Amino acid sequence: MRILVLISALTAGLAGCATTVQEAPTPELRVQWRNASTAESAAVDRDWWRDFGSDELSALVERAQTQSLDLAAAEARIRQAEAAARMTGAELWPNVTAGLDAGRTGQLEGKGTAGNSFGAGLSASYEVDLWGRLRANRNAALASLQASRFDRDALRLSVTAAVAGSWLQMITSQERIAIGERNLDTAERLLALVEARARAGAATPLEVARQLGLVAAQRRALASIRQQADDARTALAVLLGQATAPSAASDHPAALHLPVIRPGQPSALLTRRPDVARAEAQLLAADASLVAARAALFPSLNLSADLGTDGNSLRRIFENPVYSLAAALAAPIFNAGRLAAGRDLAQARREELLADYRQSIVTAFGEAESALNATTRLDEQIAAQAEELAQAERALALAASRYRAGAETPIVLLDTQRTLYAAQDTAVQLKLARLQSSVGLYKALGGGWHGSDAE
Repeated sequence: MRILVLISALTAGLAGCATTVQEAPTPELRVQWRNASTAESAAVDRDWWRDFGSDELSALVERAQTQSLDLAAAEARIRQAEAAARMTGAELWPNVTAGLDAGRTGQLEGKGTAGNSFGAGLSASYEVDLWGRLRANRNAALASLQASRFDRDALRLSVTAAVAGSWLQMITSQERIAIGERNLDTAERLLALVEARARAGAATPLEVARQLGLVAAQRRALASIRQQADDARTALAVLLGQATAPSAASDHPAALHLPVIRPGQPSALLTRRPDVARAEAQLLAADASLVAARAALFPSLNLSADLGTDGNSLRRIFENPVYSLAAALAAPIFNAGRLAAGRDLAQARREELLADYRQSIVTAFGEAESALNATTRLDEQIAAQAEELAQAERALALAASRYRAGAETPIVLLDTQRTLYAAQDTAVQLKLARLQSSVGLYKALGGGWHGSDAE
């Protein structure tokens, strides 16, 4: 009894030392976004990909969310974490085992008397959680489970954004291939005219060499665009968890909607990002693990109870039961610094995850600012390029009119066509970049995620 009173007194004095963990500081948050035209709060729709107005894209995203092998692996990791949490939580409860045994003894030659023996036993053991080590281990396992769920949600958002980005790359590549083929045809026709003029003595070998270089450059550019289209289809196949690439997209970039996204207040970003929530949960798990490592330095108290009986027949097996009760207090004295090293390891692990948590917040704000900057600057580029495209179309109309009137050569007309096709290709590339910046902004803002989605 005196020992138990002493243990209780020590518990009151040392439990606080074993459970005190500093709160994680957070970086200073912005008051307003630098590149946002409005701070009006508006929640991002969880089905944000539907804002582009493509049923084909929506179908691909739904397939990826059900077929992605990465998401399947994330779900398996959640089940592993759930099992680990149940195993760790079971340590807070007594361990009870029961046993039965039967035997027969006698001499091999049969001269002695043979006998039977039967026995039954029930034993229970329980570790008193004096310093909160077992509770801390359970809390660490539960926090790790929550981190696994947040990791699954962050991965789902990444997969969805990757599907949208690859699909946009694929459909714009198809449009660029069509423009590139027209441009190559114009360049080859222009080459034929230059070569004919050279045979007639009206063009120099320098002009022929320059046009041959332009044709080769256009063929190279067309091959590069075709490679990008094939790579986008392959990336989609990987995201869908299949070996064969999906069929070519039927949607046209010009038919897609350009969504209007309101980022809201910067402070709300911390509750929208599953990767930030994951880093916070990992830090909580490290806090609990540090508490458990500190508590392992203190004595442990184990209680046990055994009940057993035996007899030479089944009918008499329960006639003489015997019980035993025991309590054992064990304190670490010498372990070559293993427990202290475990505490230091847990402390260093917590410091690492604290830095990761702070970095995840900084990264979240940086990605949001970059995405907002991309949408703003790309809108400016698209507006300027629209004027460039309009002037290229006007130049072609004037060249065609002068050519019909006999005031312009075919070379000037074809060269003006090539300039127009180049402007059209740039317009498609800018449209792709603007659509992908919207995908990036949706992802940076959390894609409509809420903490309750992880349950």
